[in-house]
Amino acid sequence: MPAHDHDHDHDHTPIQAGDQPPGYYEIMETAIRELLVEKGLIKAGEIRRQVEVLDSRNPALGAKVVARAWVDPGFRARLLANGRAGCEELGISFYDDTQLIVLENTDKVHNLIVCTLCSCYPRPVLGLPPDWYKAKPYRARAVIEPRAVLAEFGTHIPDDVEIRVSDSTATIRFLVLPQRPEGTEDFNEEQLAALVTRDAMIGVVPVELPAAGGAVQ
Repeated sequence: MPAHDHDHDHDHTPIQAGDQPPGYYEIMETAIRELLVEKGLIKAGEIRRQVEVLDSRNPALGAKVVARAWVDPGFRARLLANGRAGCEELGISFYDDTQLIVLENTDKVHNLIVCTLCSCYPRPVLGLPPDWYKAKPYRARAVIEPRAVLAEFGTHIPDDVEIRVSDSTATIRFLVLPQRPEGTEDFNEEQLAALVTRDAMIGVVPVELPAAGGAVQ
């Protein structure tokens, strides 16, 4: 299983429009969408707006949440009590009825998120899931041998640290609150947010300071 979603061996030649005929599911999606519009159940503009909402979501939103939790103990407590409400405090809206549970990593517990059945994911705060998150090897092995899976991402968890794997569902999603790295005592909230990666909020890697010579803006 690749450690990053950009590590793969297949051809990088982009697929041009018209190279392949539409598949079954694409044809069915188009037909259903056109039927719903024709029946007046939805409007074409509503579909466009929803796509724009989805496209606007990215891991920077989750990083903002993590950074605020690191600097504001009161917010951190509210976030852990109700993840969705905590995110909404920062102006992050939810476009569905899913519940968001925020799991805090500590010196004794490391959290890892997976969806064994499909690819349920906290899209309102992280955007689209990486390819490896949706892959069957990750979905199966993360539950059975999480320590080995984490090692493949370069994350080696000590034996005395418990690994808790949380399985997402259609109604419940999870977000990992990673540990704040040492040496960031003088960082402001924006600088802290710049350190937080998508993979850290899934739980496969820790948050780390930039390599020597790298700078946090």
